[in-house]
This record gives sequence, C-alpha cells and structure tokens, in this order.
Amino acid sequence: MPDTPPSDAARRNFLRGTAASGASIGLLSGCAPLAATRATAELPGATATTTAAANVPASARATIGLTVNRKRRTLTVEPRTTLVEALRDTLGMTGTKIGCNHGQCGACTVLVDGRRTNSCLVLAVSVDGAKITTIEGLSGPGGTPHPMQQAFAEKDAFQCGYCTPGQIVSAVACIAEGHASSAAEIREYMSGNLCRCAAYPNIVAAIEMVRDAPKG
Repeated sequence: MPDTPPSDAARRNFLRGTAASGASIGLLSGCAPLAATRATAELPGATATTTAAANVPASARATIGLTVNRKRRTLTVEPRTTLVEALRDTLGMTGTKIGCNHGQCGACTVLVDGRRTNSCLVLAVSVDGAKITTIEGLSGPGGTPHPMQQAFAEKDAFQCGYCTPGQIVSAVACIAEGHASSAAEIREYMSGNLCRCAAYPNIVAAIEMVRDAPKG
C-alpha cells in the first residue's frame, strides 16, 4: 500500500525541528548572521559602518601597517575585515567600489605591491606591510589626472561609472604588465573587469590611447 501522506501538523513539527537544529548548529559553531553586518554608503561625504564590529572585543582586532597611495597608514581591524572594507570603512577611500563581493566583477581592483588584486577577496591582515595603490593614488601633483583617467574621459569609456575606478586601475596595470600589444590582448587581460553598461570598445580605445602616447 502507498505511504500515508503526512498531516499538516506533522509537517509543521518537522519544519520546526529542522529550524531548531540549524539554529543550534550555528550557535555551537560560533557562526554569526551575515545579513545586516555592513551598511555601505555611496553618497559623497557619507561614511560606511560595520555594526558587527562593535560587538568584537578590542583584543580580537589586529593592528597593521599599510602604505596606501604613498602614505604610511596604521589601522586596527578585525581579522575578518577585507582589504576593500579597510580602505573604504576605515580609511574613507570610497573610490574603490564593492560590486559582487565575490571577486568576479573587478570593481574593487587595487594594486598590491604593483599587482592587480580583487580587494574584496583579500583579508587586510594578510597584506600587512604592503604598498597599496587605489584610484585616488593615480592622480599626479595637485590632483592632475593620470593619463589613463584622462583617456577614459576623452574616449567616453564609461557610462554609469560604477566600475570605472577598477577599470582604470586594471588598465594601468595592463599596460605596465606588457599585455596591451593588441586590442584582442587588451580584451583578454581586462576580462576580469566587467562593465554592465558595455563600454568595452571605448575602454579598449582608451587603453590604446595611453599605450600609444609619447613617453614622458
């Protein structure tokens, strides 16, 4: 004979038991809810806060030293703080954006000791002592735009602009690495930076403009 379908009451009891078990496992493993742990503000002058940080004892934090845009900075962070969070929330450098937070979009690209890095995937404590360059650090004396910044403006290599800081940092590294010999190579080595507005042809044109500019 076929099994008798469970009654509504039995089903509810089963779901309650499953939920209680999951909660117990989370408590035993020391897991904290991920939701609502960070509020990120994108408006000019706004600051981002980490509500979970207030509940972490000072003894659980680490003091690290970074050279950010040629300036030595000392900051105290939680061990779980990512580099992009440290740059934005602690140092106030909001030019570096948080996009996917999974290392897939490239919006958070910075240079760590000269190498392109998705800063959302790197713990701040793991780069203690490193030299970090963000979009803010590309400008010259007196805020003079970097040639790549100027090229992006001249070639209209952006629309909404959200991905642009990461695109520009990555583009600078793309040339420095010697991976800009052709449009196809540029597209290949810039493929880690996504643009939802699809400004890719103009981004390639901007990189070619800087590549072909007279040195000095």
